[in-house]
Amino acid sequence: MAEIKNAPSGATFAVKVHPRAKKNAITGEVGDAIKLALTAPPVEGKANEACIDFFAKLLNLPRSSVTIAAGHASRNKVIRVAALSAEEVRKRLKI
Repeated sequence: MAEIKNAPSGATFAVKVHPRAKKNAITGEVGDAIKLALTAPPVEGKANEACIDFFAKLLNLPRSSVTIAAGHASRNKVIRVAALSAEEVRKRLKI
């Protein structure tokens, strides 16, 4: 089960990104990370921007509330969501 943790500024969770997919979607879980398929290629930060956009829309938050805390150049990332608790993020992600 994906682990969503409370942090001082909101909540954090791990994501494993699969770039150049057919559609943007959560496709399951890998270990303690959420598996995320993105249509964007992993060049010039496009996949990172797509990841932020995806979670901002899914969580119904402004883009500025979603950041990549770790893993900018990796498929394994840590996403930070400001102003929401771990329980609220889990409820909105429906996982």
